[in-house]
Amino acid sequence: MTRIKICGITREQDVLAVANSGADALGLVFYEKSPRHVTAQQAAKLTSAVPPFVTVVGLFVNPTVDYVREVLANVPLDVLQFHGEEAPEFCAQFGRPYLKAIRVKAGVDLVECAARYAGAQGMLLDAFVEGTQGGTGELFDWALIPHGLPLPVILSGGLHAGNVAAAIRQVRPYAVDVSSGVEAAKGIKDAAKIAAFIKEVKNVDIQLSR
Repeated sequence: MTRIKICGITREQDVLAVANSGADALGLVFYEKSPRHVTAQQAAKLTSAVPPFVTVVGLFVNPTVDYVREVLANVPLDVLQFHGEEAPEFCAQFGRPYLKAIRVKAGVDLVECAARYAGAQGMLLDAFVEGTQGGTGELFDWALIPHGLPLPVILSGGLHAGNVAAAIRQVRPYAVDVSSGVEAAKGIKDAAKIAAFIKEVKNVDIQLSR
């Protein structure tokens, strides 16, 4: 069963749409340059609306130790997600499981990355776009992902209801991660698009299990 994370939540109604649709996790972005950025205070309010058994993931990009600790003091994050050039030792010091995002392009050795971040819960694979740290909505060539990576793969980058089934068939990821593909505007989720995305994931899971 492919797990589903909806990232870039900024509104309480979107928390409820994600939870009610059957997603496994939602992501909050603690990166000021992102149009989906939330403050610790906003995130605390959003997480108060999260029902049981939905994982809350906090996304950071090259943060300071103090900033991560400040967020954790105010927001009950289950998992940390690092999208910058953070070292494994940095990621592992906060007493939370973490995911390491890798921006994929030709020449990036994902086997080496998995070995370097062996303590991560998983590797989130996103498109490499020069000058950005992810969240671009761009696809990358899934053929660049080697089979048998030693960490669970969370596939991200340009996914939406129209292509997620093909992505799952080709990559067989542990989870898929979507943000712009289920939005009406940046940071504003569309409940119908969320439902359509999750329906496609569940349908292809059924087909693959036969």
